[in-house]
Amino acid sequence: QVQLVESGGGLVQPGGSLRLSCAASGRIFSINAMGWYRQAPGKERELVATITSGGAINYADSVKGRFTISIDNAKNTVYLQMNSLKPEDTAVYYCNAGVLYYTGGIKSDDFWGKGTLVTVSS
Repeated sequence: QVQLVESGGGLVQPGGSLRLSCAASGRIFSINAMGWYRQAPGKERELVATITSGGAINYADSVKGRFTISIDNAKNTVYLQMNSLKPEDTAVYYCNAGVLYYTGGIKSDDFWGKGTLVTVSS
């Protein structure tokens, strides 16, 4: 199938920066889009940012101007540069990808990483 592995999470002070990475691997034919979602304790998972393989981007209003999403199509890797971090950004950040993959034929599906924890605290 397809595996997504996130990295780059950790503890950072308010106002600091982190860069998350998510690499997709497996029987990939193509990736239509990748994105980042987050889930804080006691809250629903929410969209942070998405990017298509063609470069179309959308951000949650709460992160516009602070976060930047990018994709390296050749590496099947999406990045999230997070600047000016706030305590309310604290969450488990999950990578998502819409993938066409080989499973006998070719199938379209969404895949999720296991998440990486971002903690913004002083």
